[in-house]
Amino acid sequence: MKQNILLKLFTITFLFMLPLGLMAQTVKGKITDSSGEGLPYMNIIEKGTSNGVASNNDGSFSINLKNIPTSIVISSMGFETKTIKVTDTSFLTIVVNEDNALDEIVVVGSRNSKRTAVDTAVPVDIIDVQDLAVKSGKVEINDILQFAAPSFNASKQSGSDGADHIVPASLRGLGPDQTLVLINGKRRHQSSLVNIFGTRGRGNSGTDLNAIPSSAIKRIEVLRDGASAQYGSDAIAGVINIVLKDDTDGISAGITYGAYSTAVGGDYAQQIFDTQDGWEPELYNVEGKNRLDGEDKSFDGGTLKLDFNYGAKINDLGGFINFTTEFLSKEKTLRPGFSWRKGYGSAGVDGFNFMVNSIIPISEETEFYVFGGRNYRDTDAYAFSRDSFEDGDNRSVPSIYPDGFTPRITSIITDNSISAGLKHVLDSGWEVDFNNTFGMNKFHYYIKDSNNASLGSASPTDFDAGGHSLSQNTTGLDFSKYFEEAAEGINIAFGLEYRTENFQIFSGEESSYGLYDDNGVIITNPAIQNVATDSNGDVLSGGSQGFPGYSPDNEVDRSRTNLGLYFDTEVNLSEAFLVSAALRYENYSDFGSTFNYKLASRYKVNDNLSFRGSISSGFRAPSLAQVYYNLKFTNIVAGTSVPSLLSANNSTVTKAFGIGDLQEEKALNTSIGFTYKKGGFTATIDAYSIAVDDRIILTDNFTDQSILGPLNVDAAQFFANGVDTKTSGVDIVLNYKTTLGNDDKINIGLIGNLNKLEIEEVHNGDLNPFTFFSGFSQAYLEAAAPDYKFGLNLGYIKKRFNANVTLTKFSEVQLQDFQWVDSPPTTQAEADALYEVATDTYNSLITTDLSLGYQISDKVSLTLGANNLFNIYPTSQFDGWTDQGGLADSVQMGSDGAYYFTRLSFSL
Repeated sequence: MKQNILLKLFTITFLFMLPLGLMAQTVKGKITDSSGEGLPYMNIIEKGTSNGVASNNDGSFSINLKNIPTSIVISSMGFETKTIKVTDTSFLTIVVNEDNALDEIVVVGSRNSKRTAVDTAVPVDIIDVQDLAVKSGKVEINDILQFAAPSFNASKQSGSDGADHIVPASLRGLGPDQTLVLINGKRRHQSSLVNIFGTRGRGNSGTDLNAIPSSAIKRIEVLRDGASAQYGSDAIAGVINIVLKDDTDGISAGITYGAYSTAVGGDYAQQIFDTQDGWEPELYNVEGKNRLDGEDKSFDGGTLKLDFNYGAKINDLGGFINFTTEFLSKEKTLRPGFSWRKGYGSAGVDGFNFMVNSIIPISEETEFYVFGGRNYRDTDAYAFSRDSFEDGDNRSVPSIYPDGFTPRITSIITDNSISAGLKHVLDSGWEVDFNNTFGMNKFHYYIKDSNNASLGSASPTDFDAGGHSLSQNTTGLDFSKYFEEAAEGINIAFGLEYRTENFQIFSGEESSYGLYDDNGVIITNPAIQNVATDSNGDVLSGGSQGFPGYSPDNEVDRSRTNLGLYFDTEVNLSEAFLVSAALRYENYSDFGSTFNYKLASRYKVNDNLSFRGSISSGFRAPSLAQVYYNLKFTNIVAGTSVPSLLSANNSTVTKAFGIGDLQEEKALNTSIGFTYKKGGFTATIDAYSIAVDDRIILTDNFTDQSILGPLNVDAAQFFANGVDTKTSGVDIVLNYKTTLGNDDKINIGLIGNLNKLEIEEVHNGDLNPFTFFSGFSQAYLEAAAPDYKFGLNLGYIKKRFNANVTLTKFSEVQLQDFQWVDSPPTTQAEADALYEVATDTYNSLITTDLSLGYQISDKVSLTLGANNLFNIYPTSQFDGWTDQGGLADSVQMGSDGAYYFTRLSFSL
């Protein structure tokens, strides 16, 4: 009944707002500084309207004006604001000087297209990705954002199966799936991967940002505020909007190469292994020697990236097409590890990307747009090592691997996306946007250098292990209009969105998952077949070692639909006082409906100082993967394999343990802060609080053999609405730009995040709380929200030379190690005893990045640099129980050491 009333109200509003076409006139021009150099990303707004564009890389622009004569306003951070009278369509050359700052016009966080980042009622970061990629040598989006956005965190994994290949990332310490990702303002599909093993974001599926080529990006807008009422599910922590390039000035390209030093430094690695109570295990990959690959290396992880971008005009109405392609090849790294983790290090990848962005104006008031692309990656990571049969490990087939082996988990990951739409301006000034966006991720596992022990010498060594895919199609219809005569200006937006999703698990080849009898026949009837045994009479394990394949029993093909309706408004009650509100109703075919709201406000004390705040409700629907994912696998506990089951939420096994159906996560966000700008200085400081009820977690291992015995597994895990959390903190962004004389330019920036996550309640019901969600799992959840991160960025430009230094301070991190899994507690006393011995503390450290650049000519530039210049490694009171089995647990600063790079950029 409620849904029908809302649909009727929306339909009435929709019909009431429908008028017809509007004429416009195109004016072109170029914006330069006092020396005549073109200025990119300058904001050009038709005065008194929401009509605006940004200048291209060379300072050129084209804007469709609703009325002539009129005035346009030119503004951008670090430059004076200039108003230009326009009386005809003549070409405009506009010179602006460095002075007062405004920020980029933003797409995210406000549906008002004249709003700037400093003017918004909620915090939005504007990140120039291309500039950072050139100066930092970083080749992937996660790495760039890690050091550019205050509360963005991404930790590379090792020995964590699929998470080695798709890095989980988050905002404000929440889950990877609690941040919504948009491209050009349209929803991006998520990855089909569920993070399971020792990894950040356990039980979550996030969006794979590294599938988007950095050289295709004009800028990234990071909305650090809850936005479910504006954008729907997943926007509890915030929204990342990726704005693609719209350049039309020909070809730009670049070559980047870098490598990591294998020198851990001093006797640090030896000190780690000396903690083993007199045991002296063989050391692997220390100082580039005794490496798993058999080579001695001073550098590894060699990374080559080739990028190419071409942009061209399509017609005289401002149309364009921009095409980007990237090739990336990165070798694996190897760092100190134990005999059971000889392959500890980062994964290797060979990838190819392309992305297209285009707008084709059909008339002065109508345009067609399309963007999308394809990402292909062939990834390669080492799993935990298997000892030889002679050393007591019957997972190794002695005739194939007499000395044991280290399996490789490789994968083919593809991401395809296409978004197309039509924008039209009606007679009454209403802007209409009709869009359809399709995206799909496919993750296909191939296990190499492995064996199926139950097949003995007949076992293959390479396996097709199957995989999973997720597709998403979103159709949207949006209306917006700015009423300049009402109050001091009112923006109204409303629309609808219809989304379909499909999640699949597809099986691998039989030998990748099969358990065979002593005649080499796959076991289908345990009552009459005997499992193959070794020469000692011990049962042999089935499936490919490293990662077992998906069987036909695991196969899934499930879909759902979602309808969303929203209303959004911003009201300038006066020139100083802004109030915004949003309402959104969503109905899911599989679990029901939600209704969410948002209120935000900004008050300008004067031209320099503003205060802002917001309150909003939010939600995140359980993903299809969380509901239907299932796998029978071998977990590694203290070097021993444990047959385990991850049971689907809808299975009878899950119900037998008392785990209920997954429901939506519910959130309440509040934030308050201020912005300040004067001359070349800008500051934004925002405090926030995010309470999330019924967060979906992956439980610890249950071992009730009365249920699990018939399934031939020792342990089982489940997805559950397991905990309530509260996250609070402060984001800080400070920036100062100035010019010394005519040639010297200085930029100083400080970004910081203070954060605290508290687990307020664990919903274990009648289940043992230490089995349901132990201190071990709680530490994983809390480690995704480190206490703080600060970055100090220093930039200097003198004519053709530039230098940049970044100092990043990472907070202390505490984790609980695998002793919790080896000897799971069942009482508080046992848990307290584990806290005494199983806490790994990683000290607070500072890393230093340095880059030096020189503009060889107007078309060619060269950059040399080093990230983590002083080769700092995470330090801990280490006892050998790390989740990754090597030098360190997964922490944000990484554990690959110093990275040295060079980049050559050129344009034609």
